[in-house]
Amino acid sequence: MQEQLYVNREYKDSVFRMLYREKKNLLQLYNALNGTSHTDPEELIVTTLENAIYLGMKNDVSFLLDDRMTLYEHQSTWNPNLPLRDLLYISRLLEKHVNAGNRSIYSSSLIRIPAPRFVVFYNGQRRVEDHTVLKLSDAFEKPEKDPALELRVRLVNINPGASPELMERCRTLREYSEFVARIRKHIDEEASIQEAVEQAVSECIREGILAEFLRSQRSEVVAMSIFEYDHEVEMKKLTDELRETIRAEEHERALAEARAEVEEATKKLYEEAKEKNRTEGRAEGQTHFLLLVLDLRGAVPDWLKERIRCEKDPRLLEDWMKAAADAVSVEDFLSRTGLKESV
Repeated sequence: MQEQLYVNREYKDSVFRMLYREKKNLLQLYNALNGTSHTDPEELIVTTLENAIYLGMKNDVSFLLDDRMTLYEHQSTWNPNLPLRDLLYISRLLEKHVNAGNRSIYSSSLIRIPAPRFVVFYNGQRRVEDHTVLKLSDAFEKPEKDPALELRVRLVNINPGASPELMERCRTLREYSEFVARIRKHIDEEASIQEAVEQAVSECIREGILAEFLRSQRSEVVAMSIFEYDHEVEMKKLTDELRETIRAEEHERALAEARAEVEEATKKLYEEAKEKNRTEGRAEGQTHFLLLVLDLRGAVPDWLKERIRCEKDPRLLEDWMKAAADAVSVEDFLSRTGLKESV
C-alpha cells in the first residue's frame, strides 16, 4: 500500500526541497540549527514520505540523525495547523520505523524510538518573530493546563534580515533567502512571474548566490519557482476571499443581533405603553410608545414629535405604532405613513 497523507496527483517538488535533497546541504542546515559540527553527510538517514503532499507541493524533508527524527518543512503561506499536520506525519513515520525493525507494539519490552523534532522555515509576507513556537494544544477546543498530548513546531523566519545568526552559520539558507527575495523584487517591479524567475536565476548565478545549484538545475528551478509563485498568488486570493466572507458573516451576525435587541426593546416599550393606556388614557400611552420606538429607529425631527403629540385619534395612533414597529428607520416610518412636514 502506498504511503499517502494528502491525495493529489498533480504535485511537484519545491525549490527548498530540491536544494536540501542534497545531503551536504541538509547537514549544513542541521549543524547551523543545532550548534553541531557533523562532517559526514552519510550519517543522515532520509525518512521523507514521498507521497506526503501539501496543496500540490512536496515541501518537506525528514531524516534521522543523533537519535532524532527531524522534519524540516518550508512554508511561504501562514498556516496555524502545522502542529496537527506534523502529528499526522510523524505518526506515519514512526509506524514505518517500528515496522522496519520487525518490532511489535504489543511486546513486553520497551521499543526505543527517535525523538521527534519539527522545524518550519517560513518566508511568507506575514510579519513574524525570528523564532516562534506553534503548539498543538493551541488547537484544543478546551484548553488544558497540562495537556496529555503536545507537539511543538519551531517556526524560523528566513526572510531577508531575519534570523541573522542562523543565516550567518548556514550559507545555503542565506542564499536561498536572497534568491527568493530577488524573485519577489522583480515581481514587485511588474515583471511577469516567468521573467522575474529568469532574471533572479541569472543574477544569482552571476553573483555566486546558489550558483552551482542553479546552474546545474536551472530548468527545474525555473519551472518549480513559477509553480510556487502561481500557487502563492492563488493562496493569497483564497485567503482574501475567506477574509471577506468572514467579514460579511460577522456583519450579518451583528445586524441580526442588533435587530433582536431592537425587537426586544420594542416589546418592552409596548408593555409600557399598555400600562400607560391603563393609567393615563389610551392616546397618551400610544403617543409615549410611538415616540420611544421611533427613538430606536434614529433621530426624530421636532416637527414629527409635535405632530404625534397633537394626534388624539387612537385608531390612527395604532396604525402609526404598527408602522413604527415594522420600520427600520425614521425615514422608513415616514414613507409607510405618508407623514410630511407642513410648510
